[in-house]
This record gives sequence, C-alpha cells and structure tokens, in this order.
Amino acid sequence: MDSSNSPQEEDKGEGKVYGNVFAELESVDLPLGTTLRSVYDDQPNAHKKFMEKLDARIRNHDREIEKMCNFHHQGFVDAITELLKVRADAEKLMGQVSDTNRRLQDAGREVTAQTEEVIRCRIQQRNMATTVERLQLCIPVLEMYSKLKEQLELKRYYSALKTMEQLENTYIPRVSQYRFCQIMAEMLPKLREEIKEISMSDLKDFLESIRKHSDKIGETAMRQAQQHRTFNSEVQKQVTLSCAKPMYGRTPLHHNGLSAEAADEEEMDEEVLTAQDLVDFSPVYRCLHIYTVLGDRETFENYYRKQRKKQARLVLQPQSNMHETVEGYRKYFNQIVGFFVVEDHILHATQGLVTRAFTDELWNMALSKIIAVLRTHSSYCEDPDLVLELKNLIVIFADTLQGYGFPVNRLFDLLFEVRDQYNETLLKKWALVFRDIFEQDNYSPIPVENEEEYKAVVSRFPFHDAEIEKQQFPKKLPMSQSVPQIYSQVKEFIYASLKFSESLHRSSTEIDDMLRKSTNLLLTRTLSSCLQNLIKKPHIGLTELVQIIINTTHLEYACKYLEDFITNITNVSPETVHTTRLYGLSTFKDARHAAEGEIYTKLNQKIDEFIQLADYEWGMAESDGRASGYLMDLINFLRSTFQVFTHLPGKVAQTACMSACKHLSTSLMQMLLDTELKQISMGAIEQFNLDVIQCERE
Repeated sequence: MDSSNSPQEEDKGEGKVYGNVFAELESVDLPLGTTLRSVYDDQPNAHKKFMEKLDARIRNHDREIEKMCNFHHQGFVDAITELLKVRADAEKLMGQVSDTNRRLQDAGREVTAQTEEVIRCRIQQRNMATTVERLQLCIPVLEMYSKLKEQLELKRYYSALKTMEQLENTYIPRVSQYRFCQIMAEMLPKLREEIKEISMSDLKDFLESIRKHSDKIGETAMRQAQQHRTFNSEVQKQVTLSCAKPMYGRTPLHHNGLSAEAADEEEMDEEVLTAQDLVDFSPVYRCLHIYTVLGDRETFENYYRKQRKKQARLVLQPQSNMHETVEGYRKYFNQIVGFFVVEDHILHATQGLVTRAFTDELWNMALSKIIAVLRTHSSYCEDPDLVLELKNLIVIFADTLQGYGFPVNRLFDLLFEVRDQYNETLLKKWALVFRDIFEQDNYSPIPVENEEEYKAVVSRFPFHDAEIEKQQFPKKLPMSQSVPQIYSQVKEFIYASLKFSESLHRSSTEIDDMLRKSTNLLLTRTLSSCLQNLIKKPHIGLTELVQIIINTTHLEYACKYLEDFITNITNVSPETVHTTRLYGLSTFKDARHAAEGEIYTKLNQKIDEFIQLADYEWGMAESDGRASGYLMDLINFLRSTFQVFTHLPGKVAQTACMSACKHLSTSLMQMLLDTELKQISMGAIEQFNLDVIQCERE
C-alpha cells in the first residue's frame, strides 16, 4: 500500500511546491534570486524537473492567450476599421493644427523677442537697482575713508581716530561682505599704530622744544615777577615816604626804577606774555587725546612724567663755573622757573596728565637740589656784589614760583645762610678797606683852614667840641684823617648789609636785629682785628700809638650815633626789649688798652736802647762832674715823649711816666748788680750817683 501510493504523493507535493515557485516568479515584487535558490537547494535533479514544469506552465499560458485572442479578435478588427475611417479626418485636422501653429509661431516670434528684451531690461534694471543700493551703502564708507586719509595728511590725528571709530562701529559692518572693506578693516589698526608713533614723535619734539625754551620762559616769568615786585615797592615807597625819618650823614637810598605811576604805565604798555605764548602746547593736547581715545592714556601719562623727571634732573644740574658770574645763576634760575611754569600750565590745561601731587613731588626734589647747589656755589663767592645779586635772583626766583603756588619758605630760610656768606664777604672787603685807611693815615691831627673844611669834616663824622669851635682858623681837630673815614665806611657797611635785608619779607625788628648783629661783627671782629694788627706793626711808633688812642676814643664816642643811624633806617625804637646793642665801646676800649700796653712796651724798649749806649768806666778815678751823655739824651727823649702824652687821658700819661721811671730805675739797678761786674771805683760810684740825681731832678 505504502509503496504503491508514495510516488503519487510525491508528485502532488512537487506540484504544490513548483506552483508556489511559479507564483513567486510571476510576481514582479519578489526578488528572483531567492526563489531560484530555493528550487535548486531542495532536491537532486531539481533543475530538470523545474524546467519540465516551467515548459508545461508556458504551454498552459499560451493556450489561455490563444483563447483570449480568439475571443477578442472581432472587436479588434472593428476597431481597426474605425481607426482607418478616422485617419483621414485626423490628417486633415493635423494639417489645420500645423497651419494654425505656424501662424501662431510667426505672430509670437516678435512678441517673444520683445518679451526677452523686456526681461533683459528688467534684469538690468534690477541689477542697477541692486548696484545703486550697494553703492549707497559703500559710498559713505569710501567717503569716510577718504576723509580719514585727508585728516591724516593734515595731521588731524584726533579727528582721524574719531573717523576710524565711526568706520569700525557704523559703516564697515554694513558692507563687511566686500573685500575692499575687509582690506580697509585690516588697515585701521595699522593706521592707529602709525598715529600713536607720529603723536609720540611730536611729543618728543615738544619735550625737546620746551627744554630749549625753558630759559626764555623762565626769563619772561621772572621779569614779570620783578616788575610786579618793583611796582609794589614803588607804591609802598610813595605811601611811607612821608613817614620816613632823615638819616644822619646820607640821603635815603634810591631804588632803581620809575615812579609808581610811570611803572604802572610801562606795565600797561608792555604785553604780558605767558608760557602758551612762547610754546605751542598742541602736541601735548593732541597726544593726550589720541592716547585717551586709544584707551592707552596711562601709558602716555607714565611716559610723560618719566621724561619730565629726567628733564628736571638735567635742569637742576648747574654748570661748574656758575658761581663766577651772575649770568650763570640767572640762567640756572631761568631754566628751573621755565620748567615749573610749563608743568603748572600742563597741570591746569589738562585733566590728570600731571597732578598736584606729582608737581609737588618734583618741586620738593628740585628744592632740595637747588638748596644744595646754592649752598655749594655761594660758598665760592668772594665778591659781596655777586652775593647780593645772587640774593636778588633768589628772591625773584622765589616770588615767581610762589606766584604759581609752589612753597618757597625753604628758599627764604636759605637766604639767611646766604646772608651769613654775604656778611663774611663784606667783612673781608671792609677789612681791606680799613687796612688801606690805616696805611694811608698820617696819624696826625686833622688841620682845617676854614669853615668849609671844618663843616666838611663834621658832616662825615659827629664831632662836637666847644673849645675847638671857639678857636680861630686855622686849627686842628684831635683825631686823624682815618676817624671820619672809618665812620663813613661803617655806615657804608650798614647800607650794604641793609641791601641784603630788602625784599626778604621780614619785619623791621628782624631787619634791625640783622643790621646790628652784622655791624657788631664788623666792629668786634674786622675793625678790632685791623686795629690790633696796626698796633702790633713795627713801624708804628709812640706818636702813632698816642694818635691811635685818641682816634679810638672818638670812635667810641661815635658809636651812639651809629645806633641812631640804624634806628633811623629801620624805624625800630632802641627801647625795644629785644633790640641788640652795638659792641663798639668794648672794641675801641680793647684797642685802646692794647695801644696803651704797646706804648709802655715801646717806651721801655726805647729806654733799653739808651741804656745799651751807657759806657761806664767802673774803674775811673773821679767823676766827670755832670750827668752821663746817654742819660741826658734819654731824659730829652722822655721829655719830648711825655709832651706828646699831654693829649692822652691823665691816667694813661701818668701810668706811662711811672712805667718808664720804674723801668729806668730797674735797669740802672741791674747795671750795678751785674754779676760780670767785679769791682767799682769811688769815681764810678760818684758818676753813677750824678746820673741818678739827674733822673730825680727831672
């Protein structure tokens, strides 16, 4: 059963399988590769079987097609017949359509051409409109760039930076897609750097320029300060002139200058120049604005301040021979004033480029250097006139800078040191003057032949003697010619010392004190030293010493007139508690005592000279019967000398006489007690006794 049914079942199974395969092959949606692979992979000889089944399938389909064609053949024939009938009409219609199309093409060809022309024009119009629109965006950029170039050529760098800022922030972003704008944007940073370099170069030129012009600026500022001070002093002089007291023996000092009204007119006529008139500050302003716009202001400020500090140090360096002439000091002060006038202008004309703290720092540094320089160089000055001119320059220098707000108290303190130096130079100068006066003096009373000569003497020296005034001309005044000369020179010294005290902004009491102290130095140191040296000179004899004593007596008497003279100058009452007194009394007393001592010494020396001439014959048999010749010469000398002593105070003459007698007696005693004397005869003793008796008689 099983073996007979098995082939049939297999045929049915294969038929079902191939039926599915053919269904898949006939389906256009399924891939053929998979289907065919399944056929070959199922069993051996599958290809052959598949081809057999495929042929059977094709034949089956051919039969179906044939049946379908037979069924529809008549309809197809009818349709072909109908088409053939319509063919003629279709050809006719085709001809009409072709003709209509030809005529339409002929008519539309011109329209097409015109349409194309219109389209082309409209494209051009649109392009032109787009171009105009783009140009309207680009033209302002180009105009601004052209403006930038023009500003750079005209060196209007601050405006150029503003233009760059507008280009970057406003104009270039609108047309940034264009290449020329990109190139332009790349050029702007380079132009900024170029402007920075140019402006910095201008600043360096400016710094060099003001370094060269500082002298002129300072000279102008100091001249204006001096004119202002002169004008004020003239006004003050006019106010106080009516209150001034007359000064003994000399007319008041005359100021170099015009009256207040004339000075005022001159000041009004002269144009007042400022630092801005002499120097162009625009490079500083321009560079400051440029660096501010570039956001680099701090760099500029630091550079400017650093350079100005360097210039300040250069300005403060004096020339090695500055102390030789006043022009050296004047140039030094002019440069310093010019420097700080410029800094003051920059301080007020700019905001923050320099600060008050910076200028104060510079000034404090400069002030210390100036004071050190002046101390050093003024110490080299030997000429009091040069020291006085230096003082006047320092006062004008201080007044000028004080007018610009700089503190100058230390400069006026320095003037007190310079005043001491000035007094020292004056003392040295007057030491030479006194020395010349003493050397040229004849040390004899002043002869006056008439009233005019007498008045000429008493006008220079306060001499009053009732007895001498009653005498007839010609007559002699007790002092020698050096006394009025010394008195006049002391007053000249006071005037010279007063010149330094002017314009020091000190009170009358302080000026009075300074005058008295300097006069005391003149009397106690300079004049006293000259008198002491004069007294010690070998060629000064007894007659000259007597005259010196008389002279010092009159000079001592004149000291009160010198005090009155200073009082008239300063208008400070001598009763003031702190008023310094003149020490002339002690000076002349010391000189007189020295002269008296020198008289005693020289008198004793002269006695010794006569004693040395003694030639006793200690072995003589008998005396000559009269005094020895040397002793008579000595007595005659003493008689003439004591006659000169009548002009001395009684005590001095008496002391001189007693000193001479004592020294003579001592010398005679020493002759007798000489150890070398071995024996004395009675004749020698009698002769010696005659000499002693002669001394007693005189």
